[in-house]
Amino acid sequence: MSSREFAKNLIDQIPESKMVYIIAYLQGAAVPDETPNAETRAAMDEVDAMIAGGGGEHFEGATADFLAQLMEG
Repeated sequence: MSSREFAKNLIDQIPESKMVYIIAYLQGAAVPDETPNAETRAAMDEVDAMIAGGGGEHFEGATADFLAQLMEG
């Protein structure tokens, strides 16, 4: 019996009252592991370099203030 078949058999044994927990877990596990595309990877590398070099702008404050600053520029 495969792991998938075993899991399906176990699900049949779980009381309906506990299925909400199983469903939530399965939804999280069903999200595919995605490798970032080249553009995303380049952006992440840029941020890593900025952090390592102490460059870039750093904002400290409320999200609303940050969004207001973005809208001004």
